[in-house]
Parts: sequence; structure tokens; C-alpha cells
Amino acid sequence: MIEHINPDALHRSEHYDQATLLQGPLLVIGGQNGVTREGELLEGVEAQAAQAMRNVLAVLDDVGTDRDHVGRLAIQIVGDADVQAASAAALKVWGHHRTAVVVGVVTALARPGALVEIDALATLPND
Repeated sequence: MIEHINPDALHRSEHYDQATLLQGPLLVIGGQNGVTREGELLEGVEAQAAQAMRNVLAVLDDVGTDRDHVGRLAIQIVGDADVQAASAAALKVWGHHRTAVVVGVVTALARPGALVEIDALATLPND
């Protein structure tokens, strides 16, 4: 279960929550790059961001949970890449599902050529 927290003392965004409280088994999704199942790193920040988000969704699906159980997304983008384009491409795949979001700009990622990495924290449904 996720409780969405948006204190009155803070700006309320239409896109994300200020905090989330996760209850139940915790799923930690490691950093996903814009890599296909075959191991191909896609070209360009938008393609990589969209694929990285699809990879996060694939992990969620594999364990029987979904976007509605994600309490936090963290998107890291290499500094010379277009941060707005990467964020927009990732969130287009994500859809309108409120959660806490962290976006950071980094100098590099571990995989050569990777421009985007997305990790997540989620809970499993209480079925």
C-alpha cells in the first residue's frame, strides 16, 4: 500500500507527490538503462529514457505489481543530455501515475554511452 503525502505547507504538483509512505513487501528496482532485451543500448536520450522506463515496468510486471504500487522513481541523466527531453520521454511511458520523483544530473553513468538510468521503489499488492 502507498500513502501519498502532500503537506499543505508545500507546493502541490500535478505530476508528483512530495513524499510517499510504503507499506508491505518492498521491491527495490536497480538502475535501468535504455537497453533492449538483446542488450542493445539505444541511441539518443529520448529513446534511452523511454526504454529505461519500459524496463522498470517490465520488472514490476514480472513480480506481479504495477505503477500504482511505485513509491519513488529516480531518474539520473548525464549532464550534457537534454534533461527536459529525457524526463518527458520517460514520463510519457510512465503515464499519469503520481509518485515521488527524483531527477538528478550526473557526470556519467557506469555503462559507456548510457545517458539515462532509472531506479524505483515499489510495494507488492496485498492480494
